Order: sequence, then C-alpha cells, then structure tokens
Amino acid sequence: MAEADPPTRTIALGTGVAAVDAAAWDALHDGGNPFVGHAFLSLLEESGSVGPGTGWQAAPLLVEDEAGKLLAAAPAYLKSHSQGEYVFDQGWADAWTRAGGDYYPKLQIAAPFTPVPGPRLLAPDSEDARLLIRAAEAVVRQNGLSSAHATFVAPDQMPLFEGAGWLVRRDIQFHFANAGYASFDDFLATLTSAKRKQLRKERARAIEGLRIEELTGDAIGSEHWDAMWLFYQNTGARKWGQPYLTRAAFDLIGERMAEKIILLLAFDGEQPVAGALHFLGADTLYGRYWGCLIDIPYLHFELCYYRAIDIAIARRLARVEAGAQGGHKLARGYGPVATWSAHFIADAGFRRAVADFLEQERRAEEAEMDWLEGHMPFRRAD
Repeated sequence: MAEADPPTRTIALGTGVAAVDAAAWDALHDGGNPFVGHAFLSLLEESGSVGPGTGWQAAPLLVEDEAGKLLAAAPAYLKSHSQGEYVFDQGWADAWTRAGGDYYPKLQIAAPFTPVPGPRLLAPDSEDARLLIRAAEAVVRQNGLSSAHATFVAPDQMPLFEGAGWLVRRDIQFHFANAGYASFDDFLATLTSAKRKQLRKERARAIEGLRIEELTGDAIGSEHWDAMWLFYQNTGARKWGQPYLTRAAFDLIGERMAEKIILLLAFDGEQPVAGALHFLGADTLYGRYWGCLIDIPYLHFELCYYRAIDIAIARRLARVEAGAQGGHKLARGYGPVATWSAHFIADAGFRRAVADFLEQERRAEEAEMDWLEGHMPFRRAD
C-alpha cells in the first residue's frame, strides 16, 4: 500500500501578530506564558513600541495548511540593532562589520524587551516546529541576512534548534523557587541566621513611612498607569537612554491584560513614589518593570523581590522570575538558573568564529554557575 503524501504546508512571513487571528494564534500555545500570547505581542505593535522607527519590524513566521488554517507560528522581527534583547551580540556585529559584512538587519525570534524564557516555536506538532526553524533559515539565506537568533528559548525546545545545527548559548538568571512555603517567614527559616536578619532589616527599612498597595484587574485605574509610566520612564532613561514601551502600551496592557497584572505601588501620604509591575503566568510570577521618583533604601528589593515572593507563596506559584542579570538577587533567595538561546549564522567562516567564542564563554559561564551554586544563602543540611 502506497504511503500517503505528506500534508501540504505553506510558509509565510507575516506583517505582524496583530494581523493574525487572536484565537488561531493562542491555540498554538498553552497560555502559561503571557509574553507569547496574541494580546501582548499585538499591543506592542499597536502601541508603536515595535514597528517603524523602533528597529523592531514585526515579521512572524507562519505555517498554514492548504485550507489556510494556522498550524504553527513564531514571533519574529527584522532587527536593525541589538537593543532590547538581553542576549548581547554587539561584539559579533562589530566583528562582522570589520570583516566587510552587514550584520543588520538580522532575524530575531523573541518576545521584544522581555528576557523571559518561554516557547519560541508555537507548534503543537514537532514537525511543524522544525519547519519554523527551516523557515527562519530560508528567510536569512533568501534575503542575504547575516543571521537568525532565538533568545530565551524554553529548555524543552532547545533540542529542536540543536538538531538543526544552530549554535547554542547559555546565560544565567536568578529565580526564586517556591518549595511549598506557607509564608515568607517559612522561607526565611531556610536561610542562614545572618541572611535572615538582613532580609528582615531590609524589609522594615524599605517601607518606613510608606503605604504599599497591591492592585490587579479592574482595581488598576488610569491614575495608577500614569504613575507607573512615570516610574518606568525614569528607569528607562537611566538604563537604556529611552524607554522601550510607549505610553499607549501601558493603556493597552490595562485594557487587555489587567487580569494578568499585579501592580505594586508605594505611597508617601497620597503621593505614589515607586512602583513595580509584575505579570502572572500559569505557575510563575514575572517581574518586569520598576521605577521610583526618590531614592529609598531597599525599596527596590521590597517591591521587586520580597513582595514577589509573598505573592508567589500566597498564590501557590512555582517560582518568581525577576528579570535579567542581577547577582545581588542571590543573597535574597533567588538561585542561579540557566537560560538558553540559539543562533544561526549564515557565513561558514563567521559561524566558526562565533562557535569558538561561545565555547570560551561557556567554560567561563560554567565556572560562574558552580561558584554561584556554592554561595546560596540557605542553611546547610545537618
């Protein structure tokens, strides 16, 4: 009996996630990670946070069947710079430019401005996931691009990229793991005495004379978003030169994702002076944006780390992911966790050079991970 022909697949480079049916897009993932959902990715486009003038041109990879049904997708962008990625390849860009090449534009498979591990291949079927990888390679080759990059890839998807021959890069973040704690004090009991005292001191000092409000859903009003925008602008100006998100993005987050938001605001009397914006996933609290108008010792730790632990414990979430980098999180109970990216380099010689660099970087990163794991603040078992 002859084998049936494989089903026909059509691969397309879309003009944006907003142009894709929301239900069709969200049917491709389990909804546990808000940053690959249609609501988040489309509001970035509609608010002007990505698009013309930003260096992020939305170009999602789409796989459809012969009837036009969406079978798989990947959030992808044509990038004219390397900002807002948190996996740093500017050195690669400089080297390729010195060699006479054009590093930009490149293809970036990512959730913009969001160093959060998650699925990058939205494909219930593994063959369609592999097709997305081949599609990314074809976009690079057919358009004369230097490279394609998939950043903060969920660990279970990395074998798909490795199997396709993409280069693998590992980095480190710091996450809080909820070991079934009943309370923050229950968590503190696992720390060394010195660390336990230090954290209690920091928490008390941080909120002296302040009132902390925790807001979610419909309780978040326009005045709260106004305050958070000011805090975000302040931080963005100091860190990146200019904020990545527009003011309109915050309004759309409030309209479309309020039930996935926990907004912490610190008030001095009736005046909001600091805030931290967290996103809720299925089993994870994601700390994303923070800012303040006045310098208050330890308030950043309180709103971004300690209150996040409180929320995770109260909601029985498995972990808190508090953003990129930050070795100072180690002393506050956030342990080192590997994050992963995959890289397709079109030129064979350039690929060898990047592979050599990654091998040296990997050895240094493994030594750093070993050191970090040996300096966790938890009490040693008897």
